[in-house]
Amino acid sequence: MQMTRQAFLALTQEGKAAYKAGDPSDACPYDRLGNAEQQFGHRYWTRGWVEARSAAEADQPATAGQ
Repeated sequence: MQMTRQAFLALTQEGKAAYKAGDPSDACPYDRLGNAEQQFGHRYWTRGWVEARSAAEADQPATAGQ
């Protein structure tokens, strides 16, 4: 894997798709402690997953007082 902007965008989209498919954040196929390419994959896959979760939470109405 090349660590480029295109790879970053692809990994971010992959993480978002995983969230939408119901995968947990620890289902990341990249190793956080691996070599530089694995760390790059983990960082941006996780970023995509978190962005998708944040967007989904922002779309839900707030339920205060429950």
